[in-house]
Amino acid sequence: MRIDGIGNVGNVYKSKRATKAYGGSSIAPAKDDVSFSEIAKDLAIAKKAIDNTPDVRMEKVDDLKAQIEAGQYNISASQVANRLLTQSRAL
Repeated sequence: MRIDGIGNVGNVYKSKRATKAYGGSSIAPAKDDVSFSEIAKDLAIAKKAIDNTPDVRMEKVDDLKAQIEAGQYNISASQVANRLLTQSRAL
């Protein structure tokens, strides 16, 4: 048995350029347009401000640390309990 045309099998997989339809006139593709609401802009500004704010206020930590080491930081148990209750109600 003889098989002819094996050399043409590779032609099937070659890429072909797409031809332009409708007489070959080129139409510029539409460009996408994005707009953000004023709320989104405000949120972006707020996020940037939060990102630039440190997580820990070291001056506050250093002040409290100095008070504790000097024995000047005293807080009553009732103040701690009141603060815990206040924060638990907020949840």
